[in-house]
Amino acid sequence: MRTGEPIPAQVWDELQKADAILFGAVGDPRVNDTAYLAGVLLRLRFELDLYVNLRPARLYDDRLSPLRREDRRKIDLLIVRENTEGLYVGMGGRFKKGTEQEVAIQEDLNTYVGVTRIIEYAFKAAKREVVMVDKANAMTYAGALWQQQWKAVAGQHHQLKTRHLYVDAAAMQLVRDPSQFEVIVTSNLFGDILSDLTAELIGGMGIAPSGNINPETGRGLFEPVHGTAPDIAGRGAVNPTGAILSASMMVRHLGHADMANAIEGAVESAIRAGECTRDLGGGLSTKEVGDAVARRLKD
Repeated sequence: MRTGEPIPAQVWDELQKADAILFGAVGDPRVNDTAYLAGVLLRLRFELDLYVNLRPARLYDDRLSPLRREDRRKIDLLIVRENTEGLYVGMGGRFKKGTEQEVAIQEDLNTYVGVTRIIEYAFKAAKREVVMVDKANAMTYAGALWQQQWKAVAGQHHQLKTRHLYVDAAAMQLVRDPSQFEVIVTSNLFGDILSDLTAELIGGMGIAPSGNINPETGRGLFEPVHGTAPDIAGRGAVNPTGAILSASMMVRHLGHADMANAIEGAVESAIRAGECTRDLGGGLSTKEVGDAVARRLKD
């Protein structure tokens, strides 16, 4: 607000040196400029080459699920989203802007290296099955590259089951029975959309964590999936769970698995005890939920 810079040069230098970054959320109604988002979150993802976006979805309590059938509620899946390519690179433009002849073009960038490495990571993350999601029947050029590299990488991992689904079919299957999935690998846009759906299946956006990592450099950026909520700022109504679970993902990435498990276990215990914000059926404030989780860690 003071300088017009999304990330000042001094802060950027510090971020480049960090092993891990814990990120809150970006967005303010006073800054109505898409370049702001691109200059913060997208810059971090692209310039630090955090090409793996991890979005886990685990149901901590049956009462949070909108699914009617009990046998479909054992949700514990991971969406592996390509994070530095696709439609989010900002290629394209608007021509004859402001006229009735205006043309808007948004380009979908997919590279051999980018597609291959995200599919390879998904197989490393899986224990049982990898499902690749695309829209190759309509997006024929990008889809052909995804199909080609999917078959090439899958052929090296015969110990795991593999499936391919078009994105519309994947969305239907996630609603019908999300418990069938373990790891889903997909493009930037489809991963963004499907992970919002899986977040709702486990209790809503307030509970969903994510990580952006580069497995080669070891760098990581961890953030709740949700954005900002200026309309309820300062009321103590915001659910801190997504941010806390993102911190759990961060310490796991840094090599502290026991600590990560303890944080996640404390969150699950608080949720099951009903010590949560209103969106999860509780009546606690943001701070009170944080205290409830911290108390369990101390115990």
